[in-house]
Amino acid sequence: MTRVVVPWHWGLLARVFGGTWCLLCVTTQVCGDQSQGAVFLREFTLIRRESLHEDFLSDLLNSHKTEDSSSRTARSEEERDGLWDAWGSWSECSRTCGGGASYSLRRCLSSRSCEGRNIRYRTCSNVDCPPEAGDFRAQQCSAHNDVKHHGQFYEWLPVSNDPDNPCSLKCQAKGTALVVELAPKVLDGTRCYTESLDMCISGLCQIVGCDHQLGSTAKEDNCGVCNGDGSTCRLVRGQYKSQLSATKLDDTVVAIPYGSRHIRLVLKGPDHLYLETKTLQGAKGENSLSSTGTFLVDNSSVDFQKFPEKEILRMTGPLSADFIVKIHNSGPADSTVQFIFYQPIIHRWRETDFFPCSATCGGGYQLTSAECYDLRSNRVVADQYCHYYPENIKPKPKLQECNLDPCPARWEATPWTACSSSCGGGIQSRAVSCVEEDIQGHVTSVEEWKCMYTPKMPIVQPCNIFDCPKWLAQEWSPCTVTCGQGLRYRVVLCIDHRGMHTGGCSPKTKPHIKEECIIPTPCYKPREKLPVEAKLPWYKQAQELEEGAAVSEEPSFIPEAWSACTVTCGMGTQVRIVRCQVLLSFSQSVADLPVDECEGPKPASQRACYAGPCNGDVPEFNPEETDGLFGGLQDFDELYDWEYEGFTKCSESCGGGIQEAVVSCLNKQTREPAEENLCVASRRPPQLLRSCSLDPCPARWEIGKWSPCSLTCGVGLQTRDVFCSHLLSRELNETVILADELCRQPKPGTVQACNRFNCPPAWYPAQWQPCSRTCGGGIQRREVLCKQRMADGSFLELPETFCSASKLASQQVCKKDDCPSEWLLSDWTECSTSCGEGTQTRSAICRKVLKTGVSAIVNSSLCPPLPFSSSIRPCMLAACARPGKPSAKHSPHIAATRKIYIQTRRQKKLHFMVGGFAYLLPKTTVVLRCPTRRFRKPLITWEKDGQHLISSAHVTVAPFGYLKLHRLKPSDVGIYTCAAGPAREQFVIKLIGANRKLVGRPLSLRSEEQTRSGRKGSLAKEALQPHKHQNGIFSNGSKAEKRGLAADPGNRYDDLVSRLLEQGGWPGELLASWETQDSTERNTSSEEDQNAEQPLLHLHLPFTMVTEQKRLDDILRNLSQQPEELRDVYSKHLVAQLAQEIFRSHLQLQDGQLKPSERRGPPVAIPPHKHVSGFSSSLRTLSSGEAGGSPRRPHRKPTILRKISAAQQLSASEVVTHLGQTVALASGTLSVLLHCEASGNPRPTISWARNGEEVQFSDRILLQPDDSLQILAPVEADVGFYTCNATNALGYDSVSIAVTLAGKPLVKNSRVTVVNLEEPAITADVGSTIKTLPGVNVTINCQVAGVPEAEVTWFRNKSKLSSPLHLHEGSLLLANVSFSDQGLYSCRAANLHGELTENTQLLILDPPQVPVQLDDIKALLSATGLNLPSVLTSPLGTQLVLNPGNSALLGCPIRGHPTPNITWFHGGQPVATVTGLTHYILEAGQILQVANLSSDSQGEFSCLAQNEAGALRQKASIVIQDYWWSVDRLATCSASCGNRGVQQPRLRCLLNSTEVNPIHCAGKVRPAVQPIACNRRDCPSRWMVTSWSACTRSCGGGVQTRRVTCQKLKASGISTPVPNEMCTQLAKRPVDTQACNQQLCVEWAFSSWGQCNGPCIGPRLAVQHRQVFCQTRDGLTLPSEQCSALPRPVSTQNCWSEVCSVHWRVSLWTLCTATCGNYGFQSRRVECVNARTNKAVPEHLCSWGPRPANWQRCNITPCENMECRDTTRYCEKVKQLKLCQLSQFKSRCCGTCGKA
Repeated sequence: MTRVVVPWHWGLLARVFGGTWCLLCVTTQVCGDQSQGAVFLREFTLIRRESLHEDFLSDLLNSHKTEDSSSRTARSEEERDGLWDAWGSWSECSRTCGGGASYSLRRCLSSRSCEGRNIRYRTCSNVDCPPEAGDFRAQQCSAHNDVKHHGQFYEWLPVSNDPDNPCSLKCQAKGTALVVELAPKVLDGTRCYTESLDMCISGLCQIVGCDHQLGSTAKEDNCGVCNGDGSTCRLVRGQYKSQLSATKLDDTVVAIPYGSRHIRLVLKGPDHLYLETKTLQGAKGENSLSSTGTFLVDNSSVDFQKFPEKEILRMTGPLSADFIVKIHNSGPADSTVQFIFYQPIIHRWRETDFFPCSATCGGGYQLTSAECYDLRSNRVVADQYCHYYPENIKPKPKLQECNLDPCPARWEATPWTACSSSCGGGIQSRAVSCVEEDIQGHVTSVEEWKCMYTPKMPIVQPCNIFDCPKWLAQEWSPCTVTCGQGLRYRVVLCIDHRGMHTGGCSPKTKPHIKEECIIPTPCYKPREKLPVEAKLPWYKQAQELEEGAAVSEEPSFIPEAWSACTVTCGMGTQVRIVRCQVLLSFSQSVADLPVDECEGPKPASQRACYAGPCNGDVPEFNPEETDGLFGGLQDFDELYDWEYEGFTKCSESCGGGIQEAVVSCLNKQTREPAEENLCVASRRPPQLLRSCSLDPCPARWEIGKWSPCSLTCGVGLQTRDVFCSHLLSRELNETVILADELCRQPKPGTVQACNRFNCPPAWYPAQWQPCSRTCGGGIQRREVLCKQRMADGSFLELPETFCSASKLASQQVCKKDDCPSEWLLSDWTECSTSCGEGTQTRSAICRKVLKTGVSAIVNSSLCPPLPFSSSIRPCMLAACARPGKPSAKHSPHIAATRKIYIQTRRQKKLHFMVGGFAYLLPKTTVVLRCPTRRFRKPLITWEKDGQHLISSAHVTVAPFGYLKLHRLKPSDVGIYTCAAGPAREQFVIKLIGANRKLVGRPLSLRSEEQTRSGRKGSLAKEALQPHKHQNGIFSNGSKAEKRGLAADPGNRYDDLVSRLLEQGGWPGELLASWETQDSTERNTSSEEDQNAEQPLLHLHLPFTMVTEQKRLDDILRNLSQQPEELRDVYSKHLVAQLAQEIFRSHLQLQDGQLKPSERRGPPVAIPPHKHVSGFSSSLRTLSSGEAGGSPRRPHRKPTILRKISAAQQLSASEVVTHLGQTVALASGTLSVLLHCEASGNPRPTISWARNGEEVQFSDRILLQPDDSLQILAPVEADVGFYTCNATNALGYDSVSIAVTLAGKPLVKNSRVTVVNLEEPAITADVGSTIKTLPGVNVTINCQVAGVPEAEVTWFRNKSKLSSPLHLHEGSLLLANVSFSDQGLYSCRAANLHGELTENTQLLILDPPQVPVQLDDIKALLSATGLNLPSVLTSPLGTQLVLNPGNSALLGCPIRGHPTPNITWFHGGQPVATVTGLTHYILEAGQILQVANLSSDSQGEFSCLAQNEAGALRQKASIVIQDYWWSVDRLATCSASCGNRGVQQPRLRCLLNSTEVNPIHCAGKVRPAVQPIACNRRDCPSRWMVTSWSACTRSCGGGVQTRRVTCQKLKASGISTPVPNEMCTQLAKRPVDTQACNQQLCVEWAFSSWGQCNGPCIGPRLAVQHRQVFCQTRDGLTLPSEQCSALPRPVSTQNCWSEVCSVHWRVSLWTLCTATCGNYGFQSRRVECVNARTNKAVPEHLCSWGPRPANWQRCNITPCENMECRDTTRYCEKVKQLKLCQLSQFKSRCCGTCGKA
């Protein structure tokens, strides 16, 4: 809403003087009518008149000269000279939005007039108003709505764009042509014209530019940019030619994006334009452009003009949404559309900020770049969007210098040297110097004091401070011999500081791994005096890990391999090369050094070798021979031997792994590896394995592979499985899945993003909209947009031109199926009458919409049945009036007949008129007519018990005024009402049941109808149940009944008719016929020898008795007047009298109707009966005689009577026939009655079947009381063979009758499957499936019917069979069938009306059995390619023996037809239900694969083969051999003597008595074994030694001793000393004294402190040095490493020095080297001076303090005339980037750019 200074909501004018408005100006000129109280001043703010003080008004109306000068701002000199006061402050804006005006005033200070204006204006509030604010000019007009104009109120509307005076307020009265100038000028800020920014100020139109400045000529360019150059948009023009068709009714002309301007489209042709819009928020809209006009579409103004063959669309813009202009096909001719508009360039290049400087100091450079920016989404997009617009010129990168300050001096270090020691702590050093870098990048070394502002980096650091590897010896093994002198071993490992086995230990300090041992037990082999090694030393597990000689960082001797022996037999020599080498760590290469560089003894380079005896004989050792040869042999024997060198690394770190012992051939003297052929191969130890790392693995994450990326671009997802598992045993492959929280490490991610980069633009279709039709060919549409999936997963919608691929279809044809046929109804005709009741009709056409969309008229039979009410309906107009005649005569009238009918004999159909009562027998068809006058019969309606009746299978409501009830049943009892307009007549129907009792309706039906109708007691209870009379008629009647009227009009005659039916007063002949009517009727229709008297008798018996209702009303009235005690007597008399009257009237009527020729036989005499008892006696006599005259019949099987006569056609619509015949249904057949008469004792039970299936009875298919089958309204589905089955306890009989359609052939078929596995012969009807064994006789029956009789032809597999196979009546006999007889047998029945074929499939069964040849099953086993043990099952069983964990194949050889189904069992259970059994079913069950068998899996496997012919079971057994522990012989005794010898029983893992790896028995229970004592005897004497004593000197060579004694170990474990002679005989006495600590005695020595003249480190503070060196106690100088174990004394210390009493002194700055430019500098003198003498001293003495700067830049101002030279070192880069054209670079790189 526009805000003005008035206090009310729009406040444009102010009330003045009681209801008038006032505009204020700055002149005193009166602007309006004084009588109206309006005063117009040049001021335009609006104030309420009553809020103004009088002094304010008077001051305002006079002059501004009296204004206080203190309210003015300071005056400038120019204004003071010009006699004007300073300008005042700006007034409040005339509008708060939409563009208003503000003014400023000044006053003339002179008494004379001043030149110039006293008021100035400016625009303000240049923001758009909200839409609800309205038009400013309209607000000013509406301010006059409550001011009378010529005595009348008007609603004023603005008149804009007045060319003569646009700033006057002209308004038009709404709804009239009256235009009045309500004010001479509008308020300031009002637009002069609606389409212009020019505004009215003081009644004059002032020019306003697009920059909203008064007097400005700035204009918007075509892109809407004020003062723009048109570069932010592009002109788009083009032409579209329609290519529409019947299937493509719409097409897109052009898509005009958001923000476009000046749009114009011109369509020429018959087609029509319409618009679709989509806002930036995704909201969609559509405008059909149905008529000419200007309207708003998504806040954008649209001007549309529509001409007969032309349409013009204009939009000024800018558009507030994306507009899609489409064209709709409206004619056969093509249309063209020309369009032109300005499209905004929404993607523009934007220059980035400067990148970070390339250097932090000393001068660097930084560059800008350009990025493509989306103006709509305010984000950076791919460069290709900006390349799309050729108008977009990518800005060149800018380069500038940065961080030009010189870099301070800094410390710079060289790389660290190699560590002085590979372990045990070493030192590495580096050089650190102070450097400076100038502006050209040159680095120079300077004095260190320049870098003292930062700490100097260390020049020495320790390295490799971990301990050196050390030898670690294990326990000794037992002696290798059981007697005499032997050897024992131990494992010696080189262990580093981490406790791991490694290299690097000195071979010189390695403990020995083998030593001699003496077993006191004497050996009885005199030749073996010297100790020999046991044959199998590996059982003692002597293990050693020995270093190979490896090159290290310390100089050491490295020997090469020995050469071959110089001789082939006897004694020879071997040589090798030994080098002094060192490993250069920085280059990882080996260098040869002089021999004197390596410390320690040099290994031998030559040795003796023995190549075996030259004569081929093994020499024997003779004690008497010289020691020379013996010694040589001994040397050779002990020179090489096999030894264990420890174990390999464990194969696994947890969960159980394996280590393998390493066996090497070693030189015993040098402990060096030798060629394996130098060791005796027979003595090589076997492979030795041991378990390791048996602890279960900790819980850890098992990680699966990443899935493929869900998207190829944008941002997709990859997933993987991650679960926490726990490996218990790798050997058993036991892995347990655990909960995630049991894994300690963070869970690895299960989802990750992938392919995170922008997709290329592509078409993205939306979902198809629902089809426009459900059938008959419709169209469905979808939206297809050009989008780009971005790397963040979002979508960016683009113009269609961005998608290079062809656009996907946006519409398609759907529901291309024919529609079901349907009725097409016309409109109702006018009413057939002009007054009163009439009818309306309409026509119906059966129509079908095809899949092409075209409608076709089809046969009416293809449409569903059309109800009668759909084509005709009643109509009621105003009542017709005939002047002078009573209107009652014009009302409808029903001609009713008041009679009572009682049916006495069965009849098929009876006709009645409404108005009476009928007591009828069941299963009688009733036609009830309703004769009317003055009413159209089609409009008659029928009701039953108040409910409207409609046609059904049981009830027919005919359009000609009658009602037909088919075969009455108890539910038909009731009151039927015929309604003809207001006229209504009733007809009551009751049923007579057994023993001539009235029958009521079923109770459930009654209650349902009563509930539905809502009437109380529509039928009396007595009418619905068999009547029970108490004390005669009306014995307990109501008052109404006593007056002679029943309570329910439908029941008033029931008691009387019941008495009449029960009465014995009928003539005897009538009673006899009544009792025997059922059997008589049956005999008449089925027996040939009918009684000759019966026609005569039946001729006179009435079928239906008829009497007047008046007669019965008289009897009821007469009875009601009698005393109650006489009523019963009177009722019997009156009923008997009534019976005689009825019978006489019937005979008289019959005699009058019969012709003389028809009156045969004497008339029946009816004797006069004077009392009732005569009637009763005659009835009883007849009944008893008849009952007593029938003798007992013998028992016999049922027999159905067959008749060969043609079907009886009572009418065109009803057919009655007997069994054995053929019924041909015609189009008019309404009823078919099939008789079935059967004899037998006991009486047979009759049942009906159609085509072999029991008949389902309904309202249309009925079973009559005489067991006949009636079909009402037969349809095509009723066609077939109907079979009547008669059954009793002695047997059954059946006969068929064929019902065909128009005489077409009919074949009796069966849909059963006959399976024969035993009988030698079988018979089946055609249509069934026959499965039988070979050798059986098969008969296929083909019973046919048709009119004329159909001819039968047989086919096998569609080939005609020869006639000898046929039997009687069309059956087919196949004798002794075999597999060649299998096939499809077809019976074809044909006559003039057509043909019909039924098929029977014959299958020969072959029970499952074992094939004679087993080649097929063996081929299947080999075809699996599994190469597993296999076994074939057999009926007697087979066996297969396997090892645990093995897999096997079991084959089931079988044949049979059809192919048997095979099921596998294990232990009597199907294999699928057996737990723990891994199995696979192969080759359709013929092969069973069982995997990973265990002892639980062994047992019997069987296969059960089954088909329809039988079953066969075969079996095979699998036996599993298991692993077990075996306690074997005792191991070698652990000691040869003493009291500690034990033998451990040996455990072996066996499989079938074969020893296997103990790992296989890991899960078996180990047997408990106990060690057995052994060799518990005295040991021979041996030397015993104590530990060495401490060395007598710590260095320089000392002595240590030990005690050596001869001891003897007893069997009791006690060791006792014995004389030394006893041990000397067995072994040499060990030494008891040895030298120790042979290393030199060393110490640190140092000189006296030097002078205090070192480098100054602070004020008066310096450093002094001394020498520290290592020497012996004798004064011999040694390398420092020899004293490394001792603490080293310091070699430097601080000291006071007068020389260091110094400081820095600086001079004044020199003049600048340049007066302008960027590279002028000035310098000053900086020197180090003594604090006391103030004289200069060397600068390094002041290095402990920061050195002041000695130069700086100066006069950094631009020069006007610069010489052409480069002033920056980046000019080459400027030249490469082609930036010389830019002025800032051209001036800086004048020299380089001038050359370019």
